[in-house]
Amino acid sequence: MLSKKTKYGLKALTYLASQEENIPVQIAEIAQHENISQKFLESILLSLRKTGFLGSKKGKGGGYYLIKDPNEILMTDVMRILEGPISLVPCVSLNFYEKCDDCPDEASCSVNKLMLKIRDANLEVYRNNTLADLIL
Repeated sequence: MLSKKTKYGLKALTYLASQEENIPVQIAEIAQHENISQKFLESILLSLRKTGFLGSKKGKGGGYYLIKDPNEILMTDVMRILEGPISLVPCVSLNFYEKCDDCPDEASCSVNKLMLKIRDANLEVYRNNTLADLIL
């Protein structure tokens, strides 16, 4: 299930992408428009700023704005930043692989085979969608 952090992060990014380019938007405006707790949104936007998706401006007329073009922001990157690994189990993760303690052989593991298919299907969707695709 998608976490609220990721859901709200996607909503905030979509809202920012629909604004005029590089014009800062205050957190309060985003929170009100998208019905998100302002305090929670602050931490989400901060993590998106630290990873290079957003810029911020302090003071009067300040707020957050997109640094990259929405067409350049892949959903794989957004999902990994906000949600973490795309795979549901660590033994099929591309970036966060870990062997399962309870599995002696991944090659014959039925769970591993199913999770590989799910990971690949999710990656197909995420890789073929950008932030621009989410703008209504």
